[in-house]
This record gives sequence, C-alpha cells and structure tokens, in this order.
Amino acid sequence: MPELPEVETVRRGLEPVLTGARLTRVRQNRPDLRFPFPDRFPQRLDGATVQRIDRRAKYLLMPLSTGETWVIHLGMTGRFTLDGRQLGEFEEPAPIAGKHEHLSLCAVKGGATTRLGFADARRFGFMGLIPTPEVEAHPWFAGLGPEPLGNAFSGAHLVEAFAGKKQNIKVGLLDQRIVAGLGNIYVCEALYRARISPLVEAGKVSKRRLETLAAVVRDVLDDAIAAGGSTLRDFANADGGQGYFQHHFDVYGREGQPCPGEGCKGVVRRTVQAGRSTFWCPSCQKP
Repeated sequence: MPELPEVETVRRGLEPVLTGARLTRVRQNRPDLRFPFPDRFPQRLDGATVQRIDRRAKYLLMPLSTGETWVIHLGMTGRFTLDGRQLGEFEEPAPIAGKHEHLSLCAVKGGATTRLGFADARRFGFMGLIPTPEVEAHPWFAGLGPEPLGNAFSGAHLVEAFAGKKQNIKVGLLDQRIVAGLGNIYVCEALYRARISPLVEAGKVSKRRLETLAAVVRDVLDDAIAAGGSTLRDFANADGGQGYFQHHFDVYGREGQPCPGEGCKGVVRRTVQAGRSTFWCPSCQKP
C-alpha cells in the first residue's frame, strides 16, 4: 500500500486545492469502504472549510471549520482525482470512475471550483470524522510513535525503544508504536544504506549504528518525497504524475541482482520476515 512518502506526496498535491476551500455538493455513493462511512457524512462535510491538510503516519488529516477533522487512509487503491483526471499511470491499473468512485465533492476557493473524487477499487481505505480536540486520543492515533521526519525521532529514541528487544530490527522498525509511518519498502532501503543486517536483534545494535540509522531513515524518506514517492502498483500522486524513486531503489525488488554498493561483490537476497519480503545484501549488511 502507499507508504509515508506517497501519502505525503498526495498531501502536498491536494494542499493548494483544498486548504481554505469550502466543500460543497458532497455525494457518498456507497455505505462503506473498509469500514462504514461516518453517520450523515455528506451533510457534515457540506459547507465546511478545510483549514489545512496534515499527515500523521499514513493518514491524511483535514481539520474543518466545523470543529471536526476529516481523516483519510488510502488503503491499497485509494486515490483522489481532480476534475476527473486520472492521477498517474499504474503497473496494475485500478478503475477510478463508475462504481469505484465512492465519494465526490467540489472545493470552492478564490472563485474557482474543483471537483474531487475518491475511488478505491479494493475498498481497503477508510474515512472518519473526529472532533478535532480528540484526534490524538483516538484509537487510530493514540499508540503511534514519533514521526520519522519529526524532532522526536532520533538515534537516542531508537536506543531506548530497542533496549532488550530480541526481535529483529526490520520488524522493530515496522512497529508503528516505535516509529509512525515507516513501511516495508523504505525500511529495506534504510537498513541497506546504514549497512545493518535486517536479521540482527534490535537490542544488539550499537548506539552509534542506531544514530546512523535514524539519520539514514530521514534521508531515504526525504529522497522519496523529493522524487514524488514510489510508483508501485496502485499508487499515484495528486497532481496526475508519478513518483520515480522506485528507479533508485538500491535493494528493494532487486533479488538476484548485484549489490550496487561500491566494491561489494554480493548479490541482493530476498528473505521473508513477519510475512513481508525483505531485500538485502548479506555481504555488506552486517549484524
């Protein structure tokens, strides 16, 4: 599913259209996605002004003038369209119109009106309306760790979070209670850049290496966001373009290919951890 850089790319694409816009003509075309839509969802959105667009982990959050926050999780195939434009090309196309467009509305801003649609062919996404003062305490957010691009994420945080943990560091980094929003792709890339084996016990990694890892996580995410996110399967950004960071993956999806590390003669291997594919180089990623 879309990971943090992809969701951040969508946020930045929607921001100029929706921030300060008044929502009108809201139409809900089915009762549910992964979960039911909130009660009276169209009526609660209609006439509201979007104050800003935030992101927490892999969620989009839009505080509204009504005192509620519109929360969106894209799931696997959720995407927004602007004025009916298909937002990107896909390795495995998913319909964005007809029965797969489950929500539509108009955003009025500065005399201009933009039609937005939300389509989700597989319906693994979901939406909510939460009283804004209660967002942080809501079950979707209460247990989340720090944002990997925020000031609270650091090597010191990882040292504390991993102390005594016997689980491997790959699974530890995917734990949303330790760091919010990291997904499988970028954990693989970060561990490779930090030259840390994904198999090593998290509690056995030194403070120095965890400090390096925290910095590398930021770099990997920044690179992906700058490139517009990764165009994998059903993801597309909000301005109709694609992200191209997938062309710069060092190890993800490169099983059997030579390690790109300078001077390394290793071969990228795929290992399954907690049901997810891990791509890594055993020659240069050390315990």
